[in-house]
Amino acid sequence: QFKLVNDTCGHPAGDQLLKQITGVLQSRVRSGDTLARLGGDEFGILLQSCSLDQALRIAESLRQAIRDFRFIWQDGVLEVGASIGIVEISSETPTVANVMSAADVACYAAKDLGRNRVQLYKPDDVPERHREMHWVSKLARACDESRFEIFYQPIVPIGANVLEHREHFELMLRLRDESGLLVTPAEFIPAAERYNVMPTIDRWVVRQALDRLVHRSGSGVKPFTIAVNLSGTSLNDERFLEYLIAELSGNELAAGAMCFEITETAAIANLGNVVYFMRELKSRGCHFALDDFGSGLSSFMYLKTLPVDYLKIDGQFVENVTRDRVDRSMVEAISQVGRAMGIQTIAERVESPEVLAELARLGIGFAQGFYIAEPRSAQEFPYLR
Repeated sequence: QFKLVNDTCGHPAGDQLLKQITGVLQSRVRSGDTLARLGGDEFGILLQSCSLDQALRIAESLRQAIRDFRFIWQDGVLEVGASIGIVEISSETPTVANVMSAADVACYAAKDLGRNRVQLYKPDDVPERHREMHWVSKLARACDESRFEIFYQPIVPIGANVLEHREHFELMLRLRDESGLLVTPAEFIPAAERYNVMPTIDRWVVRQALDRLVHRSGSGVKPFTIAVNLSGTSLNDERFLEYLIAELSGNELAAGAMCFEITETAAIANLGNVVYFMRELKSRGCHFALDDFGSGLSSFMYLKTLPVDYLKIDGQFVENVTRDRVDRSMVEAISQVGRAMGIQTIAERVESPEVLAELARLGIGFAQGFYIAEPRSAQEFPYLR
């Protein structure tokens, strides 16, 4: 809870907490062990001549001591906890870097499994984490070497909306690896989100859209909409909202020229922040789409709170809409709720004429997918500046 202490009580309180936790840790380790603060709220302990069983006992005593500790600041009392990772060092351990990486993996595993626990590093259990950590350094190099690329895919009106002439495009991020091959977001986005790299990447995409792609008032070009995906980590970053407001105020954009897509899962997980975020940007002419709609458990209940303009129906329902009765019923229900609330509906992952015809019959307003058009490089964008 270090960030909570810093945010609610101020940095002097955070500094005092670190000092007091250091005292708690020092009282529980042996005289020959080495304790160090690695940075932020991360500490490391080197247990010399220590068996694994003994290390586990020491780690558990540290976890319990921190759990029992109460931080008193002014008139408040706060509880804190610790996620502890253990890695065994042997004659087969290759380097210090390997030890630190493994310890980091074990700590994140402890967090993922519920926090306030001790987790022993097991190589066979955490290959995914190693791959993600490997991606973090690759993403840093990709940023430095400008190897991110933007693609776009049209979103077209269907059914009763065919007279809707405003063009709509979703921007998609790709990464070109060191060998020149394109990498899809599914390979690197999870690592970027877990290690808080996404706000930096989202800033880059927004900057590219504003500089080269978005429609501007008085440009002489008929209005169109550019949709940009935002990650959950960016939605929680106050500096990111400040960045967007500053960028938008410096550009004369037509109303509806930019639409931000956020996933339903991210919106529900951070409802208060997201509602504030959306209202601030909608007051500046931006639109919002709720992506992967239908994948959450409480979709319809939250719609009354979220000021969205579009519902993008999760592709897993769309691709089976002609074959699966339940999926078709889900799509139809979303269509009906959208109409009742004045929210447009977009079906993603449309990959056949049969699916497109069924979506039109169900009253879906817009479609996107390989049957409509495959993603193309932004270098081919029809309104590229």
